[in-house]
Amino acid sequence: MSGSPYAHATTTAAFSTLIDVARCLGCRSCEAACKQTHGFPAGESSDLSPTAWTVVRARALRTPRPHLTLGDAMAGQRTIKVQCMHCLAPACASACPVGALRKTAAGPVTYDAGRCIGCRYCMVACPFGIPTYEWDRPLPAIAKCNMCAERVAKGQEPACVGACPVQALTFGRWTAMLAEAARRINETPGRYVPAIYGRTEAGGTSILYVSDVPFEDLGFPVVVKEPLPAYTWKALGKIPGLVIGLGATLTALEVVMRRRQERLNEGGDTPCA
Repeated sequence: MSGSPYAHATTTAAFSTLIDVARCLGCRSCEAACKQTHGFPAGESSDLSPTAWTVVRARALRTPRPHLTLGDAMAGQRTIKVQCMHCLAPACASACPVGALRKTAAGPVTYDAGRCIGCRYCMVACPFGIPTYEWDRPLPAIAKCNMCAERVAKGQEPACVGACPVQALTFGRWTAMLAEAARRINETPGRYVPAIYGRTEAGGTSILYVSDVPFEDLGFPVVVKEPLPAYTWKALGKIPGLVIGLGATLTALEVVMRRRQERLNEGGDTPCA
């Protein structure tokens, strides 16, 4: 791992997962494998959480289209696997003031809870809205998919990839996955939309998608094409001042309300009916 919080992983070295929306059945085997691997409670989850690092979301289609595998049985919707995008130059890592989030040369964006101070700047910085927070814990931490970094370091694929029964998930080097995505699009004209989501979004991501339905119809966020770290602190640098200003306002309001209540208790004021 590089000393830089977002050591821009070279695309030839970084690993990637290609997700084929046209093949996904919505079986949630990837969810189950993720939870089992990381020791989370079993069961389906409707959204990302500290104990659900990946979820499969169903999206109704405005114009029905036969599914690649299930045909008309799934023509009215598609299911999309959602998790951390593992940006090549992650805004979350550049926003973290203590280096709790780092981009590894192998591809995963990892998180060190021992360094985290709970500022949640990463949640603000992420253009995909991925990191979640342990609001119910006395010492909360951030939570997100780590692309099974410990497995990848051993030469294994992420648990979710191996669990997919229809090969909707493919794991390999970023350049190879990009080439595979292009091959599917070019060899089956009309089946896939001519776009690879993640190729340029936010400067490129380690998670790539191909789909037979336009990404905007599936609710994929529209993000800038440039790497985001250069913009991160320009925006986040304003947050401390805003927080301090809000704190001062709330403190002043509390003083006024307390004095008001004291006067009411003493009979000095009569509240309006």
